[in-house]
Amino acid sequence: MAQLELVQPAPLELTSAEPRGDHLVISRMVETGGKVLDVGCGDGALMQLLARECDAKARGLEIDPNKAHRCVVRGMSVVQGDAERDLGEFPSGAFDYVIFSRTLQDLRRPQAALKQAARIGERVIVSITNAGRWNKRAQLLLQGRLGPNERLHRYSVRDFADIAREMRLGIERAVPLSQGHAGAPFAKTIWRANWFCEEAVFLLTT
Repeated sequence: MAQLELVQPAPLELTSAEPRGDHLVISRMVETGGKVLDVGCGDGALMQLLARECDAKARGLEIDPNKAHRCVVRGMSVVQGDAERDLGEFPSGAFDYVIFSRTLQDLRRPQAALKQAARIGERVIVSITNAGRWNKRAQLLLQGRLGPNERLHRYSVRDFADIAREMRLGIERAVPLSQGHAGAPFAKTIWRANWFCEEAVFLLTT
């Protein structure tokens, strides 16, 4: 795990691109000034948004050295490392929020990573793509298969809610999204979101 830093950090390079839908929802879940670890931070778009909108003290963890370097060029703090190995290196309670923005489903052992996140953060925010949406069910019914998937793990909204509860994580808030737009928040009654949303963002308490 390598800490990458600039001697004289460059100012944030604010992009004109519209923020991703799950990023906008996450920015509304993070309290002002919160300490954040963005796991699989990519090029730093979410950290940039949180710094701007929430005055968050954000730090990233990214396995791809090119993406990590791009974060550094933008003046953001990033650790180049493997989340499945290196989350264990962070001290307990080090962050207010640990975030997996479309990254948890790409890990080989997502529940182990989620357990570590719950140890080092007071809250954990996870955005997932929903494998239980009606079109996925129709594809399975008509074709007998779901087809190729860019994620290692498929979760429906209900699947992930069950995993969180089995791990004794409270679901403080959960928001469904379709076509990048947030719908009505759901908590205990999630069947409608399970059928119709494309993705969901969960705010979990540890």
